[in-house]
Amino acid sequence: MPLIDRDDCAVVVIDVQSDFYPARRLDVDRLRFDEMVRQIAWITAVADRLDVPVVVTEEDPDHSGHTVVPIADALPAKAVTLPKNAFAVWDNPDIAAAIEATGRTTLVLVGIETDICVAHSAIQLHHAGKRVVVIDDATYSPGPAHERGLRRLGQRGIEMLSTKELFYDWMRTIQAADTFHDTHADLPLPPGVRL
Repeated sequence: MPLIDRDDCAVVVIDVQSDFYPARRLDVDRLRFDEMVRQIAWITAVADRLDVPVVVTEEDPDHSGHTVVPIADALPAKAVTLPKNAFAVWDNPDIAAAIEATGRTTLVLVGIETDICVAHSAIQLHHAGKRVVVIDDATYSPGPAHERGLRRLGQRGIEMLSTKELFYDWMRTIQAADTFHDTHADLPLPPGVRL
């Protein structure tokens, strides 16, 4: 498979909502959850600067709240946010239409939960003929469910990259990476990414 082409990418942010998890469920995993939020906020900010479309989903927002503030604040002005009822984004007609409207065939998936909504979305999009890339350090499920979800995706042939790998696929050259950093010095780098 070739490197990830940013001109053919759309980012899909899945269900990173303020009330998705009760606070007590995150006690053990708070650092991992917060790191995922930072990675997604950075990816969406980079996407904004590179004109990569972003589609955001919110599962049952009346119950689970809306997209967490650090990500919401980093979203491009043109990002589309839609409610989600089926676990797989592709199984929601409005979300599928928003993805198709981007004109992109490579979908970069981030969000929660790795073993359910991210996995279902990746599998259904892959089955529909899309190239699907799951960003493993920008997805989350509590406890061992995260690793189980990644294992399932790997068994299905879904591509997995880190935030760092995605960034360098999008940049391609040292000069492009340096120029991006110089131009966007206000954008803090997430853990694991060094320019």
